Amino acid sequence: MFQKVEAAPPDAILGITEAFLADTNPDKINLSVGQYKDAHGKTPVLRCVKAAEQRLLTEENTKAYLPIDGRQDYDRQVPSLLWGSDSLATSNRVASVQTPGGTAALRVAADFVQSAFPSATVWCSTPTWANHASIFHAAGLKVQYYPYFRAESNGLDFGAMIGSLHNVPAGDAVLLHVCCHNPTGIDPTAEQWSEIAAAAREKQWLPILDFAYQGFGVGLEEDALGLRAISSACDELLVCSSFSKNFGLYRERVGALTALTGDATTTKSVLSRIKKCIRSNYSNPPSHGAAIVATVLSDPGFTKDWHAELAEMRDRINGMRSSFVAGMAKANAPRDFSFIGQQRGMFSFSGLTPQQVDQLRDRFAIYVVRDGRINVAGMTDETMGYLCDSLVSVLEG
Repeated sequence: MFQKVEAAPPDAILGITEAFLADTNPDKINLSVGQYKDAHGKTPVLRCVKAAEQRLLTEENTKAYLPIDGRQDYDRQVPSLLWGSDSLATSNRVASVQTPGGTAALRVAADFVQSAFPSATVWCSTPTWANHASIFHAAGLKVQYYPYFRAESNGLDFGAMIGSLHNVPAGDAVLLHVCCHNPTGIDPTAEQWSEIAAAAREKQWLPILDFAYQGFGVGLEEDALGLRAISSACDELLVCSSFSKNFGLYRERVGALTALTGDATTTKSVLSRIKKCIRSNYSNPPSHGAAIVATVLSDPGFTKDWHAELAEMRDRINGMRSSFVAGMAKANAPRDFSFIGQQRGMFSFSGLTPQQVDQLRDRFAIYVVRDGRINVAGMTDETMGYLCDSLVSVLEG
């Protein structure tokens, strides 16, 4: 039977890393995979994470299964990050469940929507993270798209976006990136979030909020602007959180799915359906990564250290944006790249064509996703000159 199975195509992003690792060019640069890199090109373990792990190693006394919804101390901490001091954080209208990364949070959300509203369509931005459509399709949901990026201005096409959102049928779901939009790095303003929230309330579609980069844009509180605007206007939503980036826990797979409903009774019903989806998928989540997050957030000293380290990562990313803009100008680039400095998070749309991406790889061993998305966190001061000169060479044809 297996002899009849055709090989699947390589993943659009992870497959690039496989090619990068096999490349023998000593000057190679990987700007594809969404992982934070420090000034030495390494993905570090945060100091607060190391300290929390040392405590856990001493205090852990069991390897028993977790409940279906994960660690209870972790599940209580997640809403406080989402809503801060707002009363919603401790409201009986809110329920969080631990998931193996933000990807699993999205899949559980998709399974829940499909089980409860099987005729619903999920609307994603154009463009969006490459895995979004695959996740929703795998859950049996239909996917449509709304406008987002305007290539001519390298900015948000908000007029087209809000017009499209006003035409989403009631009962459908709309996926929104709360901050650090992947792949463009472009986020709505406060006023635009208010309009999006008003559209959700008026048209009665379900917001699904992908919140993978809290703290990587402006700050933990500031980056929650869109979530809080929508939760102020709407009684119901789903939030898919990830701690891969802001805690550096990529391989530990630490995420959460949070549901906001109109009342406590509905919250219990929704939570029961979500737990049913989890039980038939991975049954219950792993403990270690969530234990780290819960330990850091429950200890004021660890939390203070985390805030400082998160600021260090955010400042380095923003510093690389500024250095890249300056480097391209110094290299006499044939186009203006100042828009890179105005975006937020790890990613930016470079405007490179697939053919130019191929040239970067083949001539200079610089690896970029074929749609032109670049991971700014993959840049370093040491490689900036080579990167900018190589890009200019490709742009000049």
